[in-house]
Amino acid sequence: MSDLKLGDKAPNFDAETSEGKINFYDYLGDSWGILFSHPADYTPVCTTELGTVANYKAEFEKRDVKVMALSVDGVESHKGWIKDINETQNTTVNFPIIADEDRKVSDLYGMIHPNADDTLTVRSVFVIAPDKSIKMTLTYPASTGRNFDELLRVIDSLQLTAYNKVATPANWKHGEDVVISPSVSNEDADKMFPKGYKVVKPYLRTTAQPELKK
Repeated sequence: MSDLKLGDKAPNFDAETSEGKINFYDYLGDSWGILFSHPADYTPVCTTELGTVANYKAEFEKRDVKVMALSVDGVESHKGWIKDINETQNTTVNFPIIADEDRKVSDLYGMIHPNADDTLTVRSVFVIAPDKSIKMTLTYPASTGRNFDELLRVIDSLQLTAYNKVATPANWKHGEDVVISPSVSNEDADKMFPKGYKVVKPYLRTTAQPELKK
C-alpha cells in the first residue's frame, strides 16, 4: 500500500476512463486537481457524491480545479452508472471516472485499506497543486459520504495561503479574517498588510483576508 504524504509528488498514471484514455498529468495541466475514489459502481452514497460534484462544476472551475473520480469497476459499468447518476441526481456527469479494474491506481495512491476491505477502495481524496505536489489528503469510511463544501473551503484556504504569508483559522470561510504567519515580523506585517492587523497575542495576529496573489 502506498504511503503518500503531504508535499509528496502525486504519482502520474495512464488510465482508461469514462471519457477515454487519459494521462493524469496531461489532464491536470497547470490547474489544481482533486482525485477521489469510490468503493464501487452502483452504490447509493457514491451516486449522490458524483451527482454533487457534477453540480459543483462551476465552483471548481472558478477555482481552476479539475476533478477526476475512480472506481474499481470497468468503463462499460461506469457508463451505465453515469446514466443512473444523471437521472437520480438531476445532473450531467462532466468529469472522467477512472476504470481501475486491475487496482493499479488504487494501489499507487493507497486507496485500498486491507483492514477495511481488501478489494474495495475507501473514500480517499487527494488535492493536488499545479506543481503536482499533494496538498491535502482525506479518508472517509465507505459508509460516509464526503462534504464537498468542505473540500471547496480547503481549496480556498490552500490557494490563499500558497501565495500569501497567512494561515486560516478554525471554521474559516472565504472572505473572513485570517492569521498572519508567525515567521512574519511586525515590521514586515506593517508593509504586507496595509489594512492593518490585530495583535491578540504576540503569536496570534489577525488581519482581513488579502487578495489572492499568484
